[in-house]
Amino acid sequence: MPDLRLPWTLRAGLAIVGLLLLTALAAPWLAPHDPNDQADPALSHLRPPGTHLLALRLANGEVRLAEAVHPIPGGVEVERFGRRERLDERELAPESPRSGTLYRFPLGSDRFGRDVASRLLYGARASLGIGVVGSAIALLLGVLIGSAAALGGPFLDSLLMRATDALMAIPTLFLIIAFATLLPPGITATILLFGFTSWIEPARVARAEILALKGRDFIVAARTIGLGPFAIYFRHILPNVWTPMLIRATLLIGNLILAEAGLSFLGLGIQPPSPTWGNMISDGQGVLVQAPWISLFPGLALAFTVLGFNLCADGLRDLFDSRGSHNLR
Repeated sequence: MPDLRLPWTLRAGLAIVGLLLLTALAAPWLAPHDPNDQADPALSHLRPPGTHLLALRLANGEVRLAEAVHPIPGGVEVERFGRRERLDERELAPESPRSGTLYRFPLGSDRFGRDVASRLLYGARASLGIGVVGSAIALLLGVLIGSAAALGGPFLDSLLMRATDALMAIPTLFLIIAFATLLPPGITATILLFGFTSWIEPARVARAEILALKGRDFIVAARTIGLGPFAIYFRHILPNVWTPMLIRATLLIGNLILAEAGLSFLGLGIQPPSPTWGNMISDGQGVLVQAPWISLFPGLALAFTVLGFNLCADGLRDLFDSRGSHNLR
């Protein structure tokens, strides 16, 4: 009997990716604060991880943070920067507790006083979404173009492959940067940008797989019994092409997440204040020595994510090889 156990690399990769996806989906419930909230930036500026402050809501709607709050007759006394300030009862919102509410920065704050943990969680949604959807678009385009080249005859094959070769001669990062300057920044534009510049390798892989399948005995037998070209393609060729393409797509997701981080770091991706891991790393470059946590945590999240998808790709390759998925029936 074949070994039905999943390779450890696939199990580890699925655990990492599953944890990341669940965290991203639950960001509104897990994030301590709004990712763009700048509550009292004078005091919350560059706070280290684990900082706890006290928050008082004022009558004008603002939030005043303090290191300590002492209720006194007629108001409260707050400690800020080691000095004590008095707030009159009339300055406080009626619903605000006079002892203050706890305001946490579990992973520290950035130079604008925004919570790094909240931005990290919401940034996961943008970075993972761009990687997954961009990879799906690139995979679909790659399969369509590779299929057309392999099945469309010598002229179409030569035309498409020479165009592909010409695009391969241009560095992908250069293509991405060139098109990024022409598109309005945003998540949709970034997804389309990556999808329409990352199909080249999937197209070549799909073409090679289909060319190898065309002469196999089961394809010849399908023609012999009278199946049409579309029936042969959808019933026999396409299902056998998706195995290597799925592995390529899994690797591509990690690569696109890295590319998005690089693009945002250069200021050409999703623009602040919308959080992505790339622009978070960019935000921390000017204060790297003073506040390394601003860039450290999104950098670790980025490395962890790419590791997870790479493990999934390795595990899928091992799984399909061990089950003989390429020994076509």
